[in-house]
Amino acid sequence: MATRTNFFQKYLSMRILPMWTILLMDILIVVGSCILAYILRYNFMGVFNPESNIDTTVLWAVLVNLICFRVFHTYSNVLRFSSFVDIMRIFVSTSVAYGILALWSLFEIGSFAQLSTSVMLMAYVINFALMACLRIIVKTLYEHMNLDSKRSENVFIYGATEEGVNIAKALRVDQRSNYRLRGFITDDPALIGKILMGVKVYLNNNTLMEQLYEQDVHVIVVSPQKMEMLKTSDMIERLRDEHIRLYTSSSLNEWNEKDGIQQTKLKEIQIEDLLQRDTIMIDIPKVASHLEGKRVMITGAAGSIGCEIMRQVASFNPYQLILIDQAETPLHDIRLELQDKWRNLDATTIIADISNLTRLENIFRDYRPQYIFHAAAYKHVPMMEDNVSESIQVNVLGTRNLADLAVKYGTEKFVMISTDKAVNPTNVMGCSKRICEIYVQSLAKKLMREQNPGQPITQFITTRFGNVLGSNGSVIPRFRSQIQRGGPVTVTHPEIIRYFMTIPEACRLVLEAGSMGNGGEIYIFDMGEPVKIVDLAQRMIYLSGRTGIKIEFTGLRHGEKLYEELLNNKEHTKPTYHNKIMIANVREYDYDEVRDKIQHLIDMSYSYDQMLIVAAMKKIVPEFISKNSCFEVLDKTPKMTTEKA
Repeated sequence: MATRTNFFQKYLSMRILPMWTILLMDILIVVGSCILAYILRYNFMGVFNPESNIDTTVLWAVLVNLICFRVFHTYSNVLRFSSFVDIMRIFVSTSVAYGILALWSLFEIGSFAQLSTSVMLMAYVINFALMACLRIIVKTLYEHMNLDSKRSENVFIYGATEEGVNIAKALRVDQRSNYRLRGFITDDPALIGKILMGVKVYLNNNTLMEQLYEQDVHVIVVSPQKMEMLKTSDMIERLRDEHIRLYTSSSLNEWNEKDGIQQTKLKEIQIEDLLQRDTIMIDIPKVASHLEGKRVMITGAAGSIGCEIMRQVASFNPYQLILIDQAETPLHDIRLELQDKWRNLDATTIIADISNLTRLENIFRDYRPQYIFHAAAYKHVPMMEDNVSESIQVNVLGTRNLADLAVKYGTEKFVMISTDKAVNPTNVMGCSKRICEIYVQSLAKKLMREQNPGQPITQFITTRFGNVLGSNGSVIPRFRSQIQRGGPVTVTHPEIIRYFMTIPEACRLVLEAGSMGNGGEIYIFDMGEPVKIVDLAQRMIYLSGRTGIKIEFTGLRHGEKLYEELLNNKEHTKPTYHNKIMIANVREYDYDEVRDKIQHLIDMSYSYDQMLIVAAMKKIVPEFISKNSCFEVLDKTPKMTTEKA
């Protein structure tokens, strides 16, 4: 008794029926179809006529259909996830089976001469209809019970083409989904009023809000195909006041497959998804030719830019990756990621401070990198205003250490990551990066002047770009955290603007610039149109779906300015073969003069006298004019001496 109870519990609780159960149901349908066909052909009493050959008909129908079921795998699908493909498979299987039976009966082959062709034809129609209906009924009942068993939310899908329909199908069959499809949104007037998957298609116009209200819809899923259009349309502004949440779906080839069932991967639309930028393409073969089979070093590898460069470089099959950072925990996370995704890649994670020349010398001696991406730096403007010495010792001294060792150990290319804050700097961080640019460029020019014919030299490339969305410590994670806490969202000034780029596209351009550079260039990137930070905050609040979150203005921070520049006013640019990358024509410095001034600045940094250190920085970079900082006094008084008494 207990065994029988366990047997039924096992199969009644199974999420997917075993194949033999589906096959048995289909065989019973074959038997029932033949009997019903005989009743329709010869009436009910004719079935029990001793001269009736119904037993022979049923036997052969079952045997032939069973073979076709096996050949066409009609019983291998999951009933509640049946699709048009499964119905077509049933149609082909039954057509072949009853076609064979009808032909054999028609030509009176052997015992098949006793079979009635008209009975076979009726049995075929009934059989196909019942098998198809079984799957449709199970699918419909499952979807209905699944939606009724939990609280479902009404949803519209923006995109009435193939991608949108596929999202709708996946939402319906995904048992984890709690969305009920109520309609599609289209930009194509030809589709207005059409019915897709049992729901109506609505036009994306000013009447859309009325339809959303009538259908009690508070969620719109945007198909990937419509994301570009969403960026430039006024749809977001129209939805904001109605508190409609926006989601998007991964591209179809990224969806999960479990038990042969496609499962959706919906995610809330983030501000990064709505950045109004064209897709950036790079010359993959050229980049690959520079990195494949090379020993590649990345400093600051645990940072936002460094780890993304690591991911992209890893795809180009380098011989070895040497990843350097002084942040232990983030570097450990990178190590785990490498073990999970690039197990066969020779990658070494090294904890090191780039201002420690002895430590770096040992690393270069052991690994002899051929290609260096230098992303290590202190980057937070207010922090560096308060820690000037660290800005010099890490940003300037660290860069000089790496550059000098790259020359000493024959590195082929050295790509330095700079910032738009190095242009007409108004803060210590930006000026420190400009000093790094000056040193690297002057060293590159010196090497090129002294190069002997045929002698390889280290090529120094500088890349300069603005803020990256979502980087560690940037406004995006900060705003997101403030929104999750219920606000307020703090913005420094209502008119402050910044250039933005996503981390992956910034790193793609870094790789492209590195491959095209010959030495001494400073590349700047087309950052698109600047973004007002207050608009960014408002969009993030809307996308979060939360209400009542206020924006507060806190005033400019130390060293901060309302807008960033990618070029000095005296600089000009010249194009490259990539329309997103330009070369800046900047003032060139004499290496020997620069070397002495920077050495003096580094020596002074150990005095920890911030005023003297900043005064020395202003002598190297005359355009450095402090803003909203205690160092403004240095710009209003005669230049103070940088020498200790």
